[in-house]
Parts: sequence; C-alpha cells; structure tokens
Amino acid sequence: MTDAPFRTLTTLTRVGPDVFEGVVDPTWTIGPKVHGGALMGVCASAAVQRLALDDDPVDLAPLAVSASYLAAPDPGPVTIETTVLKRGRRVVHVDSVLMQNGKPAVRGVVTLGTPDEGEPVHQQHDSTLASVLDMSVEPPTSAPQIVPGHPMADIVHIAAGCDMRHDPATAHFLTGKQGSMEIRMWVRPRPEDENDPATAALFAIMTGDICPPVTMNRGLFGWAPTVQLTTYLRRRPAPGWLRVKSSSTVLGGSWFEEDHTVVDSTGAVVVQSRQLAMVPLAP
Repeated sequence: MTDAPFRTLTTLTRVGPDVFEGVVDPTWTIGPKVHGGALMGVCASAAVQRLALDDDPVDLAPLAVSASYLAAPDPGPVTIETTVLKRGRRVVHVDSVLMQNGKPAVRGVVTLGTPDEGEPVHQQHDSTLASVLDMSVEPPTSAPQIVPGHPMADIVHIAAGCDMRHDPATAHFLTGKQGSMEIRMWVRPRPEDENDPATAALFAIMTGDICPPVTMNRGLFGWAPTVQLTTYLRRRPAPGWLRVKSSSTVLGGSWFEEDHTVVDSTGAVVVQSRQLAMVPLAP
C-alpha cells in the first residue's frame, strides 16, 4: 500500500494512441470483485489523460461519468480504450471502455468540463440534502472506523485505501434489525490523495458508490450488482471529510435504484449519483 493509493490506482500508462493500461490493487475490492466506484475513477482518469495528450490540451474535469457494467473484473491488469466522441467549446465527451483479458468490463461515457465554483445561485434543501447536512462535519467518536475487527472489514477491502466510518444510527443491518433504506457514512482519502486536486476529484467520484447496498437495511444481504451508474462531479471537494448519504425509494422484486449525495467539509454538494442494481438473490 502506497501513501497515495487512489492516485496509484488512477495513474495509467499510455500504450497506444488512445489506449492506457493500469493495475487494480486488491485493496479496491468488495469481496473478491473490484469496487464499481473505483472503476468509475479509472475510466474517468483515462479520459482526462487522453485529453492531456492533445497538441492543445484543455484542463477539464470529469463532470459526469455514465457507466454500464458488462462484467465484474478481478483485481489485476486492466486496459482502457478511449475515443474522443465530441469536442465542444465548453464540453468534451470521451468514450472510455475498461477491458480485462480482452473483454469489455465497464463502458463509460465521460463528460468533461469545468466544475462549479463559488456559492450556488439557488439550492433546494430537500429531505435528502437536509439529512446529509445534518451530519457533523467530522465523524463523532460513536462512528466506528472500518478497520480489521469491524464486521464489514472482511468484505469492504476499500476501507484499507481510505478512512471510512459508518453512522450507527443508519446501519441497522449491523445490529440484526431492519430500518429505512438510508445509510450514511463519513469518508476521507489518504492525505497525499487529498492534497492532489485531480486525485481528490476522482476519489469523490468513487464515493458516489461507497455505501453498502441499502437493501441490507431490509434484511437482503449478498451481492447487489450494479447494472448502470451515473455520477456527477458538481465541484471539486474541499479538503476534509466527505459526508455521504445513500438512499432508495423503490425496492422491487428484481431491481432497485440507489442514490448517493456527497457533501464536503464546507457543506457544498460535490457528487450526486444514481444507479440501477439487482436485488440480492434469496439464500
């Protein structure tokens, strides 16, 4: 493990005009498979690095990543094939396909532009935003860190690459109870990852898929594979803890949607995401 594990994950090597290679460390897994949010970060990084190769590069950030998950890759070598789909004056679209063993695993369309800065013109304080802003800026002592010995540590390996603490009031699944389909967490990258603005933005994109499946709060455990995930980077995060809330409104017999809202230490919304996932199969 390096001092900048997420920067290591998202730093790729160019092996062709539009092709990059990287290595996914086993740290970035949930159980045996690579975490979907980490793969979003890799796809977004490939798009950014592709633009940096142009004769007239532009300094843009991944504003949106829309990914379809075609397979569940294992840790190890990956190849990312990029295609610049459109260049506009303010927005660039790049197709970013992550491959493993010659087969596509994730197809992402990355929209690059300049994130917002300054105060919002208007901000609607609905129940979702109110809930995440109600969290303390830093995790309280009652919020356990996911480290060896924690009930989630044997599955949530990504906690070794950052600091993750769950909100006991919403983690009903850890007490054997059922509750609302809402989970809240505090997450923070390692200091060297946080101090690099480009890596911090990619890490924030990863946190749009950081919480355990909310189905666990309804007693449904097991793999809940993401089929499609779209994540928006609204602004670059300020240093400090990220507060995350995941929630769902409709749990169907086969499918459920899950939304993440992420705010930084200043209370600004930095990431929003929505995914369509499969309900875990009954044991």
